[in-house]
Amino acid sequence: MLVGRPMQTGQIHETLLPKWLALPIFASDPLSSVAYATESALAVLVAASATSAHLVFPISIAIACLLGIVVLSYRQTVRVYETSGGAYVVARENLGTTPSLVAAAALLTDYVLTVAVSISAGIYAITSFVPSLTSHKVGLSLACLVVIVLANLRGVRESGMLFALPTYAFVTSIFVLVGVGLLQDVTGHLQQAVVPDPLPTGTGVATVFVLLRAFSSGSTALTGVEAIANGVNAFRHPQGRNAATTLAVLGAIAIAMFLGVSYLAVQVHAMPSSTDSVVSQIARTVFQPGSFSGFMYYGVQATTLLVLVLAANTSFQGFPRLSALLARDRFAPRQFSNLGDRLVFSNGMFVLAGAAAALLVVYKANTNSLIHLYVIGVFTAFTLSQTGMVRYWLRVRSPGWRGRALVNTVGASATGLVAVIVVWTKFAEGAWLVTIAIPLLVVAMLGVRRHYTRVGRRLSAGAAAVAAAPGARNRTLLVVEELDPAAERALAFARKIAPEGLRAIHVPRRGSDPGIGPRWFHLAEGTPKLETLDPHGGPVDAVLEQVWRLPRGESDFVTVVVPEQFRRRSLAEEARHPFEFSLKLRLLTEQGVVVADVPTVDEGPNCRPLAVRIFVSGANAASMRALNWAEAVGLPDTRAVNFAFDENEASEMRRKWLAADARVPLELLAAPYRDIGDPLLEYLRDLTADEHDVLVVLPELILRGWRRLLHNQRALYVKRLLLVEPHVILASVPYQLIR
Repeated sequence: MLVGRPMQTGQIHETLLPKWLALPIFASDPLSSVAYATESALAVLVAASATSAHLVFPISIAIACLLGIVVLSYRQTVRVYETSGGAYVVARENLGTTPSLVAAAALLTDYVLTVAVSISAGIYAITSFVPSLTSHKVGLSLACLVVIVLANLRGVRESGMLFALPTYAFVTSIFVLVGVGLLQDVTGHLQQAVVPDPLPTGTGVATVFVLLRAFSSGSTALTGVEAIANGVNAFRHPQGRNAATTLAVLGAIAIAMFLGVSYLAVQVHAMPSSTDSVVSQIARTVFQPGSFSGFMYYGVQATTLLVLVLAANTSFQGFPRLSALLARDRFAPRQFSNLGDRLVFSNGMFVLAGAAAALLVVYKANTNSLIHLYVIGVFTAFTLSQTGMVRYWLRVRSPGWRGRALVNTVGASATGLVAVIVVWTKFAEGAWLVTIAIPLLVVAMLGVRRHYTRVGRRLSAGAAAVAAAPGARNRTLLVVEELDPAAERALAFARKIAPEGLRAIHVPRRGSDPGIGPRWFHLAEGTPKLETLDPHGGPVDAVLEQVWRLPRGESDFVTVVVPEQFRRRSLAEEARHPFEFSLKLRLLTEQGVVVADVPTVDEGPNCRPLAVRIFVSGANAASMRALNWAEAVGLPDTRAVNFAFDENEASEMRRKWLAADARVPLELLAAPYRDIGDPLLEYLRDLTADEHDVLVVLPELILRGWRRLLHNQRALYVKRLLLVEPHVILASVPYQLIR
C-alpha cells in the first residue's frame, strides 16, 4: 500500500535514470538553495551595516564563479569514477584511508543538515504568507519528512517522477520572476519591496571579516553538487557521460537563478525579515497584488515551498549510497548495504530521517539556527575530492592530463580556502559542533572496521580449528517442567539425537506438579530417569550448573532440549514461558552448548522422519561448528542450506563450500527479493508436507554490547519466523566471539 510491490534483484537495470529525471532527483538541493542562499548572505551584511546590502550581488558573483569551478571539477570526477562514491572513493583511491573517511564523515553530516535546512526553509516559505502556521513549524516539518521518506522507499524512479514536476515548476517560476523583474528594471517600472518585520540592522561598517562571513553563508548555494558524483551508477549508460551532462545543466541553471535573485534583491531593496523571505518580497514586488500577474506570487511561493521540502531528496539519494559504500568497505554497519523491497538502501534512509528529525526538533525547525552548521562538511569533501583528482592525474598522466589537473587544482584551492573561511567565520555560531562531529565519526568508522576485521579473522582461523578437531561427541539434557504434549514430543526428539542415552532434569518451582516423578516414569517407560534438582539459587542457575559439569569444546557438545507448550500459534505465547525464555537466553552465552527449542501447539510425539537442515551464511567457523554438531547427532537426512540473492552470490558460495571440503551437501536456494522469509517457509513446508519433521540448525554469532548492532541478527529473525511453525524444531549452535 505504501511502498509498492517488491522488485527482484535482477530488475536493478529498470531503475536507471534518464538525464531529465536524474536532474530533479540529484540536483533539487543546489537548485532550491536559490530560495535561501542570497538571504543568508544578506542577513550577515545588514546585521553589520544597513548600507552594505548592495554588496550581496558582488558576493553572489564570487559564489557563482566558485560553483562553476566545482561543477567543472566534478564533471571530470564522474567521467573517471563511474562506480559512484564521489569524494570518498576519490580520496580512498588517491589519498588514503584517513582522508577518505574525513570526506565521508563530512558528507554524511552535510546530508543530514541538508534535510533539516531544506525542510525548515520550505516551511518558512509557507509561513511567510500564512503566518498563523508559525507555531506549528516543527510538526509540519516532521510531516514533510515522513512524506519524503515514503516517496523514496518506493524507489528511485518513482520518487523522481514525484519530484520532477515541482522542481521544473520551481525553475520555471524563478526564471519568469527574474525575467519579468529584469524587464521592469530596464523599463523603470520596478518598485521597492515592502519589508514586514525586518531584522535589526547594524550601524557599523562591512569589514573583511563580515564580507567573508557573508560569502560563507551564501555558499550554501553549492550544497548538493556532490550528490551526482555519489550516484553515477544510478544513471543510464553511458553513466559517466550522462552524469557529466547533468552536472553541466545543473551548474548553468543554478548560476543563472542565483545571480538573478541576488540582483533583484539589491534592486528592490529586499531585506531579511522574521516573517517574510527575500524571495517572497521580490515576488510580491514584481507581481503586484491586484495586477494581472498577481497570481504568480502565489505560484512562486507554492513552488518554492515544494522544491525546498523536496530538496531533501538529494540527501536521500546521497546518504544511503555513501553509507552502503562504507558498509561494503566495512567502515559502517553491514545493514547499510542491504537493498530494500524497491531496490533502495532503505536502512540508510531511516537513519538519515531519524538524525534530521532530531535536528528539526532540537533547533525548532529554525533555518537561521541550522544554517550555521551547514556548508563545512560539503566544502571539506569538495577539497579532498579535488585534491585526490590532482593526485590521480599526476599518477596516470593520460592525454590532456595537465589541463585537467589544473582545473582540479583550482577547484581544490578555491574550496579549501572557502572551507577555512567557513570554519573561521562560523565556528563560534555553532559550526564547532560539525568540526567535532566529523572526527568523532571518523573514529567510529575506524572502530567498526577494526571490529569486522577481528571477527573475519576469528571466523576464518576458527574454521581451521573446527575442521582439525577430533570427531564430535554430544551429550543431551532434556529440561522437563510439565508433563504435557511438548514434553512428550521433546522426549521423542531427544531420543533421536541421543540414541545412546540422555538425561532428563526437573527443577521444582512454586506450583509444580508434586507427582511428576511417577508420571514421568510411566511416560518414559523407565528410561531416562527424571532427576530432580535443587532449586536453591534459581531454576535457571540450577540447569546451568548441570551444563557446567559437562565437558565442552570444539568436539564436545551439550545439547539442552527445551519443550514449550503453546496454546495457539502466536509469538505472544513466548511471554507465558519466562523460565524457558530466560534459560535459552543464558544458554546462548555458554561455550559448546546447543539449545534445541521444541515448541508445540497441536503436534503429537515426533514419530515422523526427522530431516536436519543447517542454515549457513558461509564456510566459516560458526557454520563448521554447526556441521560438527549435526554430525555428532548422526541423523541420515542432513544438508546445509544457503539463500543467495543473485547468481553471482550463489556461485561464490558454491566455490567457498567446495574449497572448505565440507562433508555435508549444500543446497543453494534463490531469494531474488533479498528476504529469506518466504523462500524459507516455502522450502520447509514442502518438507513437512512430505511427512517429515524438520530440525532447523542455526549457527549463531554471540557478541556483547554495542557490537551486536553491527550484525544482521538473521538467526533471531529465523527464530521469530519459525517459532510457531508446525513440525519444525529449532536448534541454536552459538559461536562465542566476545568472552
